[in-house]
Amino acid sequence: MALPFLPGNYPNKQALCFEAYFQEAVPETRNETYRIRKCNIYFFLEDDTIQVVEPEYKNSGIPQGTLIRRHRIPLPPPDDDLFYNVFHFNINQQMVLYSRTFTVTSCDSFTRNFLTKLGVRLNDPTTVPNDPYSKLREQVEQNMKPLRPYERRDTLKQFLDNDRKVLRFYCFWDDTESIFGDPRELIMHYFLADDTIEILEVITPNSGRDNVPKFLRRSKLPKHPEAQMKQPGQITDRTVLNVFASPSQGKCYILDSLKTGSVHEEFYKDCDLTVGGEVNVFGRRVIIANCDDFTKDYYRSKYSIEDFTPIQYKAPAAPKPQRLVPPYNGFGSEEDSLSSCLGLLPKPPQKDFRKFIQKDRCGLDSNVLNFRAKMVTTDPVDRERVFIISFYLCNDSISVFEHPQKNSGVLGGKFLERGRVKKPCQELFKSELSEYFKAQDLYVGATLCLNNKNFQLLDADEYTFSYMEKHAEEFPKANVGNIFSKLHSIPEEKQSEIRKFLTLSDPSNTGFIPYESFRGLLMGLDCSLSEHEVLVLGRRFAQREQPGVDVGLMLAVAQDLLKKKHFEELPEMARAFKYHDRQKTGRLSTKETRTICKAFQLPLPENLLRGLLSKFADGDEIDYHAFLAGINWLEHPAPPVMAEDILKFDVNARFDAGEAAVKNLNYSALLEEVFSFPPNNGDPTTATTT
Repeated sequence: MALPFLPGNYPNKQALCFEAYFQEAVPETRNETYRIRKCNIYFFLEDDTIQVVEPEYKNSGIPQGTLIRRHRIPLPPPDDDLFYNVFHFNINQQMVLYSRTFTVTSCDSFTRNFLTKLGVRLNDPTTVPNDPYSKLREQVEQNMKPLRPYERRDTLKQFLDNDRKVLRFYCFWDDTESIFGDPRELIMHYFLADDTIEILEVITPNSGRDNVPKFLRRSKLPKHPEAQMKQPGQITDRTVLNVFASPSQGKCYILDSLKTGSVHEEFYKDCDLTVGGEVNVFGRRVIIANCDDFTKDYYRSKYSIEDFTPIQYKAPAAPKPQRLVPPYNGFGSEEDSLSSCLGLLPKPPQKDFRKFIQKDRCGLDSNVLNFRAKMVTTDPVDRERVFIISFYLCNDSISVFEHPQKNSGVLGGKFLERGRVKKPCQELFKSELSEYFKAQDLYVGATLCLNNKNFQLLDADEYTFSYMEKHAEEFPKANVGNIFSKLHSIPEEKQSEIRKFLTLSDPSNTGFIPYESFRGLLMGLDCSLSEHEVLVLGRRFAQREQPGVDVGLMLAVAQDLLKKKHFEELPEMARAFKYHDRQKTGRLSTKETRTICKAFQLPLPENLLRGLLSKFADGDEIDYHAFLAGINWLEHPAPPVMAEDILKFDVNARFDAGEAAVKNLNYSALLEEVFSFPPNNGDPTTATTT
């Protein structure tokens, strides 16, 4: 059953294709009287438009391409008020398009199936008549033999697939048979892009040979080179034959299309290069000893070769003699003197820049370990002096600051300039570099010798304890695992005594005992625990108590410090706060507030500024109006404060993370985690008896 055809009900760009030709008269020439021109007729189903396109032929001499652009074509007169539709098309029939007669010869499979479904009975396809002139031109082209025949050698695919892919072989050439000859180490590069080989020579230092650029320039390497090298131009791609030579007509040459005089040479390919094989490099016997990983993967994937056993062609390198360094002469630093012994041109000693970048101050992370210490001496005046020892992790330098005390008779301030400090009992004039104090040497309870003065570390601030516990792999004294291992080594009899002592120290059975009792117990045991390790263990099982600080006292101390420093830039700080407050809410983040305070160099101690910001903080935001009003000593003066209060915030407030912060200790959790004892919730006397 035929389907009805409705224009416009078909998808876009769906067209019927017909092959056709038309005959065109050619006057005023004797070579041809008419010409047959082939073309394609496209009928678009969506709008009944027709397009006629003539394929372009090489050197046709006539304009080709689109003969009739796409549009609706009317029928020939007298029906020129109508247009062609799909039912006007059939095979082996003529169509008149704008007074030019086209003969339809065939169509494609889609067109045939479509017309058949519409009920159109298609005629048999016909052939295109021969064009006499086109046939004559084909015969002429077939009989023509150009003087330079075109020979295509397609190497583009090989170049695109293998560009920048190079096989590397490690070779050697045994030249010991010649006079003053020796083994030569070579590196062979095989370029997969064009099958060329390049050989470089490895020139060892002090070998006496000139460092030439290449042993063999990049070229194709023949397998069987001739004894006498050909001169340039002697071997060419084409052979020229001398036909005749006469005085009247001169010389005449033609190309040898049979290539009777061509020279055929075999060149090395990638299949000829294997580990252990030999390569003839113009009479030189080069042995391939090894190859790189890329070359091994290439031969595994392409040739399925798995044996790449290298050949030992040279003796192992002799051990370098130990360079003896002269002892230190006392001029400059030891590193500077050592650099003058390493070369003719002395260079300044290199610093650990990576360590400096990682351990330098970054925001609130200072990377400075602060310890409170006292001097170990018999002098009663020196024993009362308090020192702050700071260790800078960025360059392992140490500085000592003495805390000034009232009516002590000793001026406080800087006691030791920041710098690296050598460990005591070392020889001065020696070849080895001196050992300096490291971060692992500083812990609570340690004794340091600085400038022939012995200092005992008594306490550390919260940041120091937290940093050492966070980086326990760097600080063995703060490693809880090591502390537990030492406690596990205690005999079982002493473990029972420890449990008995801890239980009796808690008569109310609260599960907590004072830290001093726990410290006295561990220090009395023979388990080699230092003061710092006991503190770390106490901090782990401690009941922390945060001492409260009066906000009014903090503001009074801050105003007193600002007044002594004559700090009067509070209006400028207020404008800076308003500038950064884009939303005009009167609040800024803690980080932005701290940045502005540091930008104006607010002369307040770090711990005091941190405490004030925490008091005025509401979550992560700070009311900067209240903060500025609180520290404004010009408009809102606070009552005077005592010197002891100022010193409390200046130095001692930082060292509240040790014994002062650890008051009570949860011994039940300690026994359960360290000694695997069950928690004690019953009567202490009964537990002891058991």
